[in-house]
Amino acid sequence: MPFGVAQAHHLNSCPRMFVKMKPDGSSGSCAALRRSVRCSRTESTPPVTEARLQHSEGGVAGMAKLRGLEQKVELLGIDCEDLSRPGFYSNLFCPKCRGGQKVERSLSFHIVQSVEFAMWRCFRMECGWAGQAFADGCKSCDGDYAAIKVSSTVQMTEDSLRLEPLSNKIIGYFAERKILEETLHRNGVKQLSGKQCVISFPYKRKGQLVGCKYRTLDKKFWQEKGTEKALYGLDDISEADEIVIVEGEIDKLSMEEAGFINCVSVPSGAPCKVSDKQLPSPDKDKAFQYLWNCKDYLDKASRIILATDGDAPGQALAEELARRLGKQRCWKVNWPKKDDSGSFNDANEVLKHLGPTALREVIEHAEAMSPTYSEPSNA
Repeated sequence: MPFGVAQAHHLNSCPRMFVKMKPDGSSGSCAALRRSVRCSRTESTPPVTEARLQHSEGGVAGMAKLRGLEQKVELLGIDCEDLSRPGFYSNLFCPKCRGGQKVERSLSFHIVQSVEFAMWRCFRMECGWAGQAFADGCKSCDGDYAAIKVSSTVQMTEDSLRLEPLSNKIIGYFAERKILEETLHRNGVKQLSGKQCVISFPYKRKGQLVGCKYRTLDKKFWQEKGTEKALYGLDDISEADEIVIVEGEIDKLSMEEAGFINCVSVPSGAPCKVSDKQLPSPDKDKAFQYLWNCKDYLDKASRIILATDGDAPGQALAEELARRLGKQRCWKVNWPKKDDSGSFNDANEVLKHLGPTALREVIEHAEAMSPTYSEPSNA
């Protein structure tokens, strides 16, 4: 029977890194001393702007490309300020381990001469954080347009990911979307440490953190490198006979406001259209690997409601999911009309504009996808 990652998007935010130091030089909560993560230089250098123009290919256009690349890494806490130059290696403070007890500059950072990508690695044995960031429009080494790829040799924890409790600003952002703070807390939603407001959605399996997806308030997304290809909210369907699948973490939270805790979200975007090819084998079905990785959870469900987005890619996603899960146990949601111009697009839109009761009714009136299915008779 048929069964039933996200690539990162462009980032344009620029946080700054703060390191608190005790009087004896060790890290601590005394004296909030701002340590700018600047590039180390031993040779004499020309003025900053002149040097950066000189070493970035493309003149002023190259400088814009360089600044965009720097903004991507600054979002992760790597703060080059205005001293980084393409083609040079720099010793910076690692935002993950903060240089350890000695607060040493353990992060080797390098922007290639062409300004197509930056790479870094922390050489502290206890850390090992490494990664790459790619300029807008530049492909990564494995052929995709990922903005950031990071990895670490340490076990993934909230501390290693620099997660912290939600700020009032982000709580207010969710409140505008009718999602309560209690719901955020139950799902472990946090934010990335730093000045920039970056929401973090933890991916867990049996209570264990197996990944994290990030979202800025202006809808830019990326995943922590090493994130398991799995459904978001997986533990909520561990014993469910009926489940709901949505297209986004915020939609999963919205479903909970309507009373559907037995809901999961796909971790990545929707296809442009339904494929006309035969289904690949599970080991080659890369775009939907998250389904196969959660097969033991999904096999328990006798009824699966697909509440993907109402646009063309969302509808294509519903069809592709049904092909793998088996149409005989799939139902599809039809989002209500918004106005004469069209319908609501997803669960959060319905929750925000019509309320939780209306959202619940939409789910309860989902239609069977199998043409041979008929509702059981009351006779």
